[in-house]
Amino acid sequence: MLTVNRINKTYNLERILKDITFTIQPGERFGIVGVNGSGKTTLLRIIIGDEQPDSGTVQFHPADLRVGYLPQGLAPGEDDTIESFLAARGSPGENIEGEFQAVSAQLAVDPDNPGLHERYDRLLEQLSRSVRSTGSQMDTLASLGLGSYTLDTPVSYLSGGQKTRLALASVLLSAPQLLLLDEPTNHLDIQMLEWLEEWLAGYNGAVLMVSHDRAFLDRTVNGIFRIDTRSREMKFYSGNYSAYLEQRLAEQEKAFGAYQEQQEEIQRLSGTARYIRSIGDFRKGGKSDVKAGTDGFSAGFFKDRSLETVRRAKAIEKRLDRLMGDDHIDKPKPDWEMKMEFGDTADTGRDVLILEDLAVGYERQPLLAHLNLILRYGQRCVLLGPNGCGKTTLIRTITGQLPPIHGRARLGANVNPGYMAQEQENIDPALNPYETIYRRTPLNETETRYFLSKYLFKEDEVFTPNASLSYGERARLTLACLVADGCNFLILDEPINHLDIPSRTQFEQALTGFDGTVLAVVHDRYFIDSFANELWQVKDGRIQQLFLE
Repeated sequence: MLTVNRINKTYNLERILKDITFTIQPGERFGIVGVNGSGKTTLLRIIIGDEQPDSGTVQFHPADLRVGYLPQGLAPGEDDTIESFLAARGSPGENIEGEFQAVSAQLAVDPDNPGLHERYDRLLEQLSRSVRSTGSQMDTLASLGLGSYTLDTPVSYLSGGQKTRLALASVLLSAPQLLLLDEPTNHLDIQMLEWLEEWLAGYNGAVLMVSHDRAFLDRTVNGIFRIDTRSREMKFYSGNYSAYLEQRLAEQEKAFGAYQEQQEEIQRLSGTARYIRSIGDFRKGGKSDVKAGTDGFSAGFFKDRSLETVRRAKAIEKRLDRLMGDDHIDKPKPDWEMKMEFGDTADTGRDVLILEDLAVGYERQPLLAHLNLILRYGQRCVLLGPNGCGKTTLIRTITGQLPPIHGRARLGANVNPGYMAQEQENIDPALNPYETIYRRTPLNETETRYFLSKYLFKEDEVFTPNASLSYGERARLTLACLVADGCNFLILDEPINHLDIPSRTQFEQALTGFDGTVLAVVHDRYFIDSFANELWQVKDGRIQQLFLE
């Protein structure tokens, strides 16, 4: 179905991908993991033809294989409606029907041609799937939280998350035989994630996806490709994400064991070589020197023993040279991960956030009402609910961006809130990471660059304009700002959407040690299980408060 052979890619003399080779057969579902910047998206873009490799080939089998591709970002036309967008990207019906009619005419002339029969059967299947997909268009849109919009709704009216879901709908409706998905779970709530998992379970094509959602990978893939940050090579691991993690940890333990064994062998051989040479030196110039007047046998005996000792020492040193050279095992290093540490935070009162008969929404139309809730100091609370239920609206009201329809939301004593927006709009596009941090801290230039290195901005990357940063880079910079500001109440709206798995793990660990209070909108089920001790569950315009053990 797909053959990728020895793909290499370099940007500005920096290797991105090295000798990437693999095949995908029908029914196989593979995930690609690796830290941000390791080349995952670049690989998908090369496969789809949006970028060209420096060397190597990509082949589809058959050549006209229908491929559905979901990129990370969506750039619709200014005048696009939902209907026109789906028609342009999602429905293959007209093209397939025209090809089907042409092949039917050719078969009438050449009925014994096996290639035409194979082509006829394939087009017939695609046309059938296209008809079924078109019939389920509104069902698919509804399943992805877009059922309340009519087909003539301008795409520009949709939020960033809704545009992502529309792009996903267009891909699923295109009757693809091979799905290439770049972070498909971003902006999907848990209900939609479960729907997509069920859809993929019934899908009979092949899937290659980039995802940082560990629970989603566990439920959808049967193999993992890992791109190594240093070598830029890719290695395959069978099974889902949990199986990959077990194999990877065992691999790391084995590598570290081999390194330790070699270090012990080097120390042992070095000591032995020093000892043997000291014996040779002792015999040549110490008490064992043959004195004048001794018999010739003694002189020859000690001379031969000295030569033998030197030869033994040289043999050991030669073996040491091999261990330190061609056979040397480098000390295994963990993947380069974000090192996020929150400093000491100022103490707050017992009550950090108080909602008093609060109603939130737009144009006097409440999405959530009669909210009487208190978030206490030290709580790590996750705000859950389907997309569009008012979670982000509540967050914007709490942070003062929207006025309440009724009631009020107030902060407790000595609370210094820090807000991470879903669309990352609080990052000034006119600045770069260095300027962003330097302007909000007393750090000097060296200290600022060291601080940013903890968030994986290295060397001249600190001077990259914020407007040119990737989604993941902007997310890391936002986190850096929260730390730099010394916030003691973090309000996070989808904080880990664009973080790779190692950075998500680091972020979870940092939050576990955060000596403050957190309110987060998040749909990553691994994150919720490891982080939250309180849930605010949105249901029917209200919020139910649940405390976890």
